[in-house]
This record gives sequence, structure tokens and C-alpha cells, in this order.
Amino acid sequence: MSCKLEDICDYVKDKIGVSVVDEHTYISTENMIPDKGGITEASSLPSADKTQAFKAGDVLVSNIRPYFKKIWYATFDGGCSNDVLVFRAKEGIAKRFLYYVLADDAFFTYSMATSKGTKMPRGDKTALMKYDVPNIAYVDQVKIASILDAIDNKIIVNREINDNLAA
Repeated sequence: MSCKLEDICDYVKDKIGVSVVDEHTYISTENMIPDKGGITEASSLPSADKTQAFKAGDVLVSNIRPYFKKIWYATFDGGCSNDVLVFRAKEGIAKRFLYYVLADDAFFTYSMATSKGTKMPRGDKTALMKYDVPNIAYVDQVKIASILDAIDNKIIVNREINDNLAA
């Protein structure tokens, strides 16, 4: 069985003062790394008084050029640009499971298929929330996320080893 993305998470539209964030806690499409690479430090902050807020455990996805596959599981609270979508797991949904649902290449393919624009395509927020996701019991969500976390951690270690060998 499956359900829709809107059944397992919400868009977060909370605001936070720009004065509360810094280069370490502000996320924009510019400091999100392609191919699910996480984030780097921001090079600048917005000039507006307020920006979109996120909390640790939210999933941030760049909404511009979805084919770049920019996604990050928030490990701290902060602020982000309006071009970054903030997804928050609903009650009874494992946060890391939501991350892995959204990190699936199929989600980015769907986002591109439903996007608007050609030069700078943007994901259609309404269409994204209609994305089909597996309807899995919470206990199984936690198990799946745990296995995928272990694999991701092993990939990180292997990359570090490769970088050391290359140096």
C-alpha cells in the first residue's frame, strides 16, 4: 500500500529573524551540495529581516533545479532561503525515514517531471505533496532508516579513506 507525501509530512512555513542566524546556521541553494552531498557554510546572509525557519530533524530540499539533488537532514535549528523547501515529519513518522523517502532518486525524477520552468525549473509544491510514498509501520520505518544510515556512514568513511589515499 502507498500514501501521499502530504500524509507523512508538512511544509514548514515558520519564520525566523535573520539576526538570529549566521553563516553556520543559514542554508540556501548555494551552500547545499549537489548529489545529496549535504551543506557547506553560507557565503552570505539575506538582506531581509526574516527568513524561513527550520528545526533539527527537518528535511531541506532545494526547490530550484531539482536535478541537482540537493537535500540535507537538518542537524541543528536555523534559517533558510525561500528556494529551500522544509519538510517536517508528522506524528508517527520517523524523521530519518522521511529523509530517505525524499533522498530517493525517484523523488527527484518526480520533482523534475512536475516542475515548472525550463531554464531554472522549480518543483511544484502542490504536485510534490502528491508524490506516492510507501505506507510502512513506524517500527519498520526506524529499521529501514537505521540500515540506510549505516550504509551512508560506511560511504562517508570510504570517501575519507579515498581522499587520504589520493593525498
